[in-house]
Formats: sequence, structure tokens, C-alpha cells
Amino acid sequence: MLQRLVLLVFLLQCVFGEETCSGIVPMKMRAETISIVDFGGVGDGRTLNTKAFEEAIYRIEHLNRPGGTLLYVPAGVWLTGAFNLTSYMTLFLAKDAVIRATQDAESWPLIDPLPSYGRGREKPGGRYMSLIHGDGLNDVIITGDNGTIDGQGDVWWNMWRQRTLPFTRPHLLELMHTTEIIISNVVFQDSPFWNIHPVYCSNVVINNVTILAPRDSPNTDGIDPDSSSNVCIEDNYISTGDDLVSVKSGWDEYGIAYGRPSSGITIRRLTGSSPFAGVAVGSETSGGIEDVIVEHVNLSNTGFGIHIKTNEGRGGYIRNITVTDVNMNVVRIGIKIAGNVGDHPDQKFDPNAVPVVDGLTVKDVWGDNVQLPGLIQGLKNSPFTRICLSNIKFEVVRVQQVPWKCADVTGSASEVEPSPCTELATPYGPNLCANAI
Repeated sequence: MLQRLVLLVFLLQCVFGEETCSGIVPMKMRAETISIVDFGGVGDGRTLNTKAFEEAIYRIEHLNRPGGTLLYVPAGVWLTGAFNLTSYMTLFLAKDAVIRATQDAESWPLIDPLPSYGRGREKPGGRYMSLIHGDGLNDVIITGDNGTIDGQGDVWWNMWRQRTLPFTRPHLLELMHTTEIIISNVVFQDSPFWNIHPVYCSNVVINNVTILAPRDSPNTDGIDPDSSSNVCIEDNYISTGDDLVSVKSGWDEYGIAYGRPSSGITIRRLTGSSPFAGVAVGSETSGGIEDVIVEHVNLSNTGFGIHIKTNEGRGGYIRNITVTDVNMNVVRIGIKIAGNVGDHPDQKFDPNAVPVVDGLTVKDVWGDNVQLPGLIQGLKNSPFTRICLSNIKFEVVRVQQVPWKCADVTGSASEVEPSPCTELATPYGPNLCANAI
């Protein structure tokens, strides 16, 4: 019954809903359903259920049912350490079900750094495994009736603030080298670090998800597709302490060597708030990022509306990015495109490995209570090209003599208020703005 309900909701959205990309991964009914209770799970908020999750998933893997198996998590608070998923499985959280991470940091396993990062993102060496993890899988679904995955991240945030972290903090969910993923109808709450991190993945759907963390929680990015392709991010609400969605592809010389880009990313009907960016590209862009569509976004009380960011030593490229139909309210900088953002993993990076930024179109954007409309700062050794702005209106808090600040950039602008910088004075046209829609 539960599987049929989820499938029915998905089909109704496709038939009667708005434009969607979520059909790239069809929702599947599983041949068998098992419950975490069947493996000794106790949802009292005190009993540690790591072994129960491990044994249930071991059974799914070794039963190897045609069509896969659904692991049902009923109402209750299911305290657990980190665990790995397997292929051909659905993790289903019932209404009022909470999978809650243990705060005992010493019990979290350490895993190797990502090859496209060369080390942990925060600290040299390995990193803590995400609460829910998977590597080399196929056909993984995490869904439910808006149950919650709770990272209890405050102990990790305090270690970060006090500079006592021994290794890089864990994500709530990380899937690596995995294809055919659906994440839907679940609440992610208080992640220690980034919330949802698909890396080296393909065919990924993340929709109807809520992601929450305090505004002062450090580095609690919402969704970070990383060196991944064919990713659909739709109909999500995110309010966290860092970028709501940030597309990435590896870090300096390690990302360049690994060479796996992010491509074919759609971000649609996103709503949220953050002290940092609503939608970001970067700053880790060394494997290249291309063919990204962002549309129908509503942001409030946000640091940057749209933030494209990279740095010298990154290499790689950012190209063919289209942003359209964005509403902002109370924003520090409406549009920021910068080539001097982000740190380096070590001193081995090549300062001559400059990124190429080309073909960025931003159109149909409205902002109220905006402090600075735009900041576009390219690189002297690699100016940003074909930066195209159209039909943009920002109501600024106070009119500045130079409302837009630009350097080392070429492109065009049409119907932009306040008037953009002279570097974008070329008339807007299809030959220049080839990726405009």
C-alpha cells in the first residue's frame, strides 16, 4: 500500500503538475517490504540501532529480490550510527519516523578522502562517513511520508567553532559512484556538514525535500551535486547556514586530475533562505561544470541570490549556465560572479591553471530590498565572457553611484535596472547570448 501511494503521487505530479525533470528516474515498486523492527530496531530515541540497520540492509543485499526490497522505518525515534545502503532498495520513513544520528563522534567510521579533493574538505587526511552512505550502487530510493533524518549537528558545529575537529565533518547523506537515485518526501535536519552530497553519480532526482538547519550553523549546504550528471533538483524548501544548492566538480589539482565534470543539472522551483547563496556554482569547479538550468526560484533573507564562484589554480570551466525567473527579497548581493573565491587544499596547486567562465545567461529576475545589484569580477588572465543579463530589476536599499561593480568581463545587458556596468554595454543578442532561453 505504501509503495502504491508513493507511486500514485509521483504519477499525479507528472500528469497534472508543472514542468518536471523527475521522470529521468522512475519511481519503483519493490517486490518485498521488511521493517527495521524485524531486526531488533527500537524507536525509543535511546537504543542504538546501527546493528539493526546493518542487518536489515545485509538481508536486502543477499536476498537480491528481483525488483528490490523496501526497508520500512515506522514512527519513532531511531538513534543510529552511520550505515551503508545497498542497491535495489528503498529506505521509507513513515510519518513521525526520525532517523537520528548519534552524537558520539568517536563511534563514526573514517573513510578515505574523495579523489577529486585529495584530502578531507576541512582537514587533511580522511573524513567521517556520512550518516547514510553508499558507494558503487544502482537503484537507490530514499522516500517516505515526510519522516525526518536528523543529524544532531550541534556537537560538530561546536567542534568546528572551537577548532577541535580531528577530521572533516560527516554529511547527512552521501552517495558515491551511484546511478538511478531518488530522494523525495523526507526532511533533512541539522546536518553536521553538507546535507545531501551525490558525488560521481548519474541520473539523480531530489524533489519534494525539506532541509533545515540554524542560520548560524557552519557549512550546512543543502544539496551539493558534485562531479555528477543528469541531476534533477525540483520543488524543494531549504533554510540552512550555507548555500541552498551548490554545484561542484572537485578541488584544484585533484579535481583537474580526476577530470569528472558536473553536467546536465536542473534546479527548479527552489524556495528558501540562507546567509550565503540561494544557488551557487562552485567554488570547487576543477573538473568543469556545464549545462546547468536554474529556474523558478524564490529567495528571502539571503546573502547572495545567484553566486558563480571560482579561483586561480582551479582550472576547469563554467559554461552554459542559464538562470531565469528568480524572485529575491532582502538580499545583500543580487548576482555575484567572482574569480577570487575559495581556498586551496594545499600549496601544490598550479596558479596558472585558470578557469574558463563563458556563457552565463541571467534573465527575468526581480529583487526587493537589495543592497548591491551585482558584482562581476573576472580574472585578468582569463576574463569571463558572454555574461548576458536581461529583464532584471532590483529595488536597492540605497542607490549607489556605481550600483554594479565589474572587471575583466565581457557580455551584454538589456532592460536591467539599475543600469549595469559599462563592460556589459554590448546590445543583448542571440549571437552573443547563445545559451539564452
